[in-house]
Amino acid sequence: MSNKSNSSSLLVLISVFFFWGFVAASNDILIPVFKDKLNLEQWQSQMISFAFYVAYTVGSLIYYFASKASGGDILNKIGYKNGIALGLSISAMGTLLFYPAAQTASFPLMISGLFIVGLGFSLQQTAANPLAIVMGDPKKGSQRLSLAGGVNNVGTTIGPLLVSFAIFGSISSGNTLASIESIKTPYLILGAAFIIVAVIFKFSSIPNKLEHINDEQETANTNTRKSALNYPQLILGMIAIFVYVGVEVSTASNLPEFMKQKLNTPTEQIAPYVSLFWASLMIGRWTSSVGAFNLSGGLKSIMNFLMPYIAFGVFLAVNKIASHDLTPFYVYAFVIIALIIADILSKGNPARQLLIFSFAGITALFIGMLSSGMVSVYAFISVGLFCSTLWPCIFTLAIAGLGKHTNEGSSFLIMMIMGGGFISLLQGVVASDNILGIQWSYLVGVACFAYLAFYAWKVTRILKDQGIDYDKPSGNGGH
Repeated sequence: MSNKSNSSSLLVLISVFFFWGFVAASNDILIPVFKDKLNLEQWQSQMISFAFYVAYTVGSLIYYFASKASGGDILNKIGYKNGIALGLSISAMGTLLFYPAAQTASFPLMISGLFIVGLGFSLQQTAANPLAIVMGDPKKGSQRLSLAGGVNNVGTTIGPLLVSFAIFGSISSGNTLASIESIKTPYLILGAAFIIVAVIFKFSSIPNKLEHINDEQETANTNTRKSALNYPQLILGMIAIFVYVGVEVSTASNLPEFMKQKLNTPTEQIAPYVSLFWASLMIGRWTSSVGAFNLSGGLKSIMNFLMPYIAFGVFLAVNKIASHDLTPFYVYAFVIIALIIADILSKGNPARQLLIFSFAGITALFIGMLSSGMVSVYAFISVGLFCSTLWPCIFTLAIAGLGKHTNEGSSFLIMMIMGGGFISLLQGVVASDNILGIQWSYLVGVACFAYLAFYAWKVTRILKDQGIDYDKPSGNGGH
């Protein structure tokens, strides 16, 4: 495939990342809405995240056992782009349940719809992540995942705002929730978009087969290992994905309750702050994706400084269009400097970046727990900056050297996205006033980042033993 067609195919592929972000971030608006309307406890409201993210695990288990039963990898049989199109169709069916859920204000129906949407996303992610890594130079695979993640976070940035607008109308006018029925419209439109993109995928030039996976990193003992589970980098990486998605989702999904309790912020005014959390992931991923392009040293250095502020500008523009007061957000430009410094220190090495960003995340959480007011809010939001590139770092390190077992390994990693459900539910439980309270419940996130720092240290030694060294000066690092 030529570079030009390869680039166009990559652009089509990463469009699906937008939808994953749109739905995931919109959940954070649904949580306080349903909590208020249906008088749910905080842990009950977190069942929205739980149902959505556990669907990834169920979907991956179905994929795994179906592959075993059929005697071969399902995606290799039906094709990668066909698999993504099928996943989009399944997700579209899930959005249909939002109509009766909204009409009847049914919490079980709504989380059932989200569960089906998540099942479809599971198949899409199993196919799309390895494709993004191998559609081009494998050594820049994690940077392409960061680029895809940047597109994902365009969805996470505008998702909460559009869903909030559909529910509340103009937030700046001080409207309150009129009817829960209004959630059906954005999700029915989303379902229609799923179908349209599924058709586009079906007729796109995206490869249906992966001709070579990690050929340059395939280790000498690949053929002697019968399963992806025989690789310690994958086993530890599965736990890393679990806690990474967990800290990312739980930090955001508990933010509305924190702002309501500690700052008395009305539910209808929280959306811009949730949007900024997810925009922070976009800021970090756009910054890291600079490495995916063949830029000269000087231009690359300039873009490393410009890109985060271009992404921040997108957040400001979207919120300006939504008629929000931007004044409270300008100070965040100074917080972004910490991301730029951490990115420079990582020097393109995925393990080093994972280590540095994990410690930065721990620091941000402690600042949030030990301070008050908007300082706490922005500290918790900045966790998004330091979560931003952890997915591509972990994914790249976990499947490095797996060779022919890469598909299987990818499926196992997608399975662990369930961490977003379990850990957000755990934080919801300990956020109870008779346990830790909402502010100190963020200790859950500290524990997650501590494991990620351990994984960064451990996997470096594991991969070096297998002959894979990201410190070699070959440009193979990964954001």
